[in-house]
Amino acid sequence: MPPPEAVPAAVPTGALSRRAWLGGAAAAAAWSALPAAAVAVPAKAPPLKLAIATYSYWHFKPPKVSVQTVIDKAGDLGAEGVDILHRQLDSEEPAYLQELKRRALSRGVALVCLSIHQDFVDPDPAERQRNIDHTLHCIKLAHALGIPCIRLNSGRWNTIKSFDELMKARGEEPVLPGHTEDEGFKWCIDCIEKCLPSAAKHGVVLALENHWGLTRTPAGLLRIARAIDSPWLGVLMDTGNFLEDPYPKLEAIAPRTVFVQAKTYFGGGEWYTLDLDYRRVARILRAANYRGYVSLEFEGKENPDTAVPKSLQLLRESLAG
Repeated sequence: MPPPEAVPAAVPTGALSRRAWLGGAAAAAAWSALPAAAVAVPAKAPPLKLAIATYSYWHFKPPKVSVQTVIDKAGDLGAEGVDILHRQLDSEEPAYLQELKRRALSRGVALVCLSIHQDFVDPDPAERQRNIDHTLHCIKLAHALGIPCIRLNSGRWNTIKSFDELMKARGEEPVLPGHTEDEGFKWCIDCIEKCLPSAAKHGVVLALENHWGLTRTPAGLLRIARAIDSPWLGVLMDTGNFLEDPYPKLEAIAPRTVFVQAKTYFGGGEWYTLDLDYRRVARILRAANYRGYVSLEFEGKENPDTAVPKSLQLLRESLAG
């Protein structure tokens, strides 16, 4: 509240109205006199926000890198968000989760995605329910962390047991004997639908990734996405998971995309290497009016302490609006 001497003397009502009218008229005249270019809304889209996936520093090989460490590095590198790999959490106790939130705030980064692992493609109803329960648990975890979306998989047939062998097969595997692809899609759709009420209750979007299994192709991914009419289900675009002719495939899923994970491969990829044109990816995202985060998923063999900064610079230059 201002001190008494700062309060102006009362102004007669008529004088105030006239003064207000004159000021408004002058402002309107000045505004109309500006050239059109000076008042037009900028046509150039704002740059996309960059995040770092904690997976960039830990590819499931020892030593495990803590989420706290990645939050610190993201802050130092000027990233705007951190995408947490669920399996990289050291605990799920409330005190640990709150510490992650406090640390993120202190480093000026947002926690933007929780990337989980689950599999809805299984003929055993009990196994599907176990994966539903896991997903519901992760929705609550994301809510506790203030995270607005989780990465969801469709699941796969697991007729190729080793992930290394699956990668050698370019992600293709035969359907489980005695079953059909249609069954797999039905299981997946039913499971996701059972998770949606919790997603809506907790304000957490389910972002279905073009991963291996049923979502390995745009047709498979969109078959699931289009079968479910809910604002709480979207698509997660992983730029590195369409191994052949990726750009028309990325373009096909872009309109439903709510989160992006962008792969880089400095030092050669852990399983394969793609030469991705991120300027072209940026054009695809802009054409779809995408305004969300792009999370770096470094999946190369170079030391992440040198590769992650290079990757961020590549993305900043390529994705700038």
